[in-house]
Amino acid sequence: MTRVREWITTAREERWGMLTDLAFAVVWVTVVELVTYLLSPPTWVYYTLMLAGIVAYFGFVWNFELAISQQHR
Repeated sequence: MTRVREWITTAREERWGMLTDLAFAVVWVTVVELVTYLLSPPTWVYYTLMLAGIVAYFGFVWNFELAISQQHR
């Protein structure tokens, strides 16, 4: 199989995961931009909120997987 076909196959298998990742990123960045626009905090607050998005993302994914595993019990 060619690399392009492998990529397309992987994308089809993981489409909901990738869509969830994209939606989370768009929502998080939008919220951070709104907070920094409305409150005008120092620049380090902006970068801290962006870095907090990484922690929030993994917390979201972990809780989502935990909820799914408990639902299947």
